[in-house]
Amino acid sequence: MFDQLSSNPLGFIFWLIALIIAITIHEYSHAYAAEHLGDPTPRLMGRLTLNPLAHLDPLGTLMLLLIRFGWGKPVQFDPFNLRHPRRDSAIISLAGPVSNILLATTCSLLLRLTMNYEPLAMNLFFSLFLAFLQPLIIMNVVLAVFNLVPIHPLDGFKIVEGILPEEYSRQWKELEGYGMIFLLFLMFPIFGSQAPISRLISPVISFLLNILLPRVPII
Repeated sequence: MFDQLSSNPLGFIFWLIALIIAITIHEYSHAYAAEHLGDPTPRLMGRLTLNPLAHLDPLGTLMLLLIRFGWGKPVQFDPFNLRHPRRDSAIISLAGPVSNILLATTCSLLLRLTMNYEPLAMNLFFSLFLAFLQPLIIMNVVLAVFNLVPIHPLDGFKIVEGILPEEYSRQWKELEGYGMIFLLFLMFPIFGSQAPISRLISPVISFLLNILLPRVPII
């Protein structure tokens, strides 16, 4: 994204706004799900808000700007406040990626319905809005798929924990302490090649974007 700052400032602004929106929706959805399932912790910590400042993680945002893989400030919740701790924890974790996919799908439908409508296309403001929808769709898909990787502290780890039978779930949870080691290993290129996590999730991202943005190259 930073390479666009000098060559395409407007494009950089679009990507930056899309990033902020995607993270905000993602983290707010975690907080909303926790509140709905009986845990007030996110609300008490000021996370039940659409204010982006409450949800942006400096390192995660920087990583998204640099390599388009990153995260927001994790929403903390207390499983002891949940009626079904393992199941509800998985639902809370799933809420973030699902919200991103829903937003991307909504933007895709809006783009398809309006991009060929000539009276609107002639309007400069609306043309800019349509141009903004592409990075918004891409950023939401990338954030959703990345967070579904089953490695702590990503959402996928808690989702798998909630799906597994209780016996295997306890064994799975023992891997939590090694999560950051695995994640860092996967995020950095080995011997100058593509990062392992990129090889893992790029086919899924490509598949979804080919549906939501047909004939639009993945950047």
